[in-house]
Amino acid sequence: MITDTPTESLVRPLDDHNLRLLSEVHPPGWTNPEPASRYDLVVVGGGSGGLVSSAIGAAVGGRVALVERGLLGGDCLNSGCVPSKAVLRSASAWAGARRAREAFHGPEASGDGDFAAVMERMRRIRADISPADSAARFTELGSDVFLGSGRFTGPDRLEVEGDDGSTRTLEFRRAIIATGGRPFLPPVPGLDTTPDVLTSESIFWLESRPETLLVLGAGAIGCELAQAFARLGSRVVLLEAGDRIMGRDDPDAAPLVQASLEVDGVEVRTGAAVAGVESRDSDGSGVRATVGSGEALEADALLVAAGRVPNTEGLGLEAAGVEADRSGVKVDDRLRTTNRRIWAVGDVVPGPRFTHAADAEARIAVPNALFFGRGRRSKLVIPRCTYTDPEVAHVGIEPHEVAARGEDVRTLTLSFEDVDRAITEGAVEGFARVHLKAGTDTILGATIVGAGAGDLIAPLSVAMNEGMGLSAFGNAVYPYPTRAEVLRKLADLKRRDALTPRTRGIMARVLGFLRRF
Repeated sequence: MITDTPTESLVRPLDDHNLRLLSEVHPPGWTNPEPASRYDLVVVGGGSGGLVSSAIGAAVGGRVALVERGLLGGDCLNSGCVPSKAVLRSASAWAGARRAREAFHGPEASGDGDFAAVMERMRRIRADISPADSAARFTELGSDVFLGSGRFTGPDRLEVEGDDGSTRTLEFRRAIIATGGRPFLPPVPGLDTTPDVLTSESIFWLESRPETLLVLGAGAIGCELAQAFARLGSRVVLLEAGDRIMGRDDPDAAPLVQASLEVDGVEVRTGAAVAGVESRDSDGSGVRATVGSGEALEADALLVAAGRVPNTEGLGLEAAGVEADRSGVKVDDRLRTTNRRIWAVGDVVPGPRFTHAADAEARIAVPNALFFGRGRRSKLVIPRCTYTDPEVAHVGIEPHEVAARGEDVRTLTLSFEDVDRAITEGAVEGFARVHLKAGTDTILGATIVGAGAGDLIAPLSVAMNEGMGLSAFGNAVYPYPTRAEVLRKLADLKRRDALTPRTRGIMARVLGFLRRF
């Protein structure tokens, strides 16, 4: 099911929902417009970064062209955030129904759920959201929308080979490269030729549930989809070459997520490098993966979740004087490339590869490009979240940076076992952890593990962005009972730090004096 380019097969199956999706984000029969004599901004790529760039450029009165070879909306709408969270929600609901007896003393649900209905719901939701990213909407916003492959032919021009058979040359004063990324396929023999190997894109084309599923890679995507498919009834084996899952996250987070995965039936194998993949059956169906010293694991399908790589091929970067390497297009802190006319944002540049990061980078790049702005990428505070159950959210300095700074960092940790709302919900697994600059109130970073962690990390991100200290969370009043109280409780821990024996002694003497009056 792996495809090399989006144009080979944009989406499957071609049911009513996906036909509705295509009518919005890659309309059949679309005719590319006649180009303007010169554009203020040409945006190559119609994912999150490209759409935001295009919208801002048009909003400020610029003459803008938007070029997309595949589906407008990019990874987020079509194969990332939207479809994955729709499937995760269905899987979570089914898991909750199976466990209803514990909370409600009622009948326990049984069976594996209706996988076809889950995927149909995902396709419907995706189609419902798609008008926000549609060709028609961005035309109405003031951009010329070109559907086809764009290639730089010089430092200030781009050639578009349109789906309508046309070839258009777009001359520009400024351009933004926002071509995103695609799933990375490790150099494992047979991985790119075995039919039932799936990526994080093609897995959302499934209509029937694989009874058995191997997942290669235990990062965010691998863990999320392994848990979802296990909850929907697949027998899942999660393979990770490293010594633990979620290797970039807080070491205390990984065991909590792994325990939850195993409760849901996922078999987790660490130190399990895959040496080769082939078809299981003579008709080409199924997969057989050779793991470690030669053990053969068989399944109906294998999902590759080994990260992403930037889409830089075929863009004519050399003709434009834009340097790039395996990590992506080279940019400076203002997101300008080695061609002073061209900027780049999103997954095509090295760094955090999230929808919200691409959005934020576009908001910096467009003013910098069009109006000599001075916005800097290094000033961004970019959180991340893995939407497993429990969720794992993080912002700021990474675990290895905390260890390297040693005594320069004061770390405070509070378990959700100390939060009343978590207790009443029976969801006490997890913790909130904040890293402060030693001796100060300054937040350097934070990790939250637990239900709703992605929502709870947002206020900490705001605080870091605005220069607010942890004490601000102790000064606010929270509705009771909520999980957000964990932030106030962290601030209370910091306040207790200030009550050193010497301070307490001074205060006791003052109170003793005041008792005389």
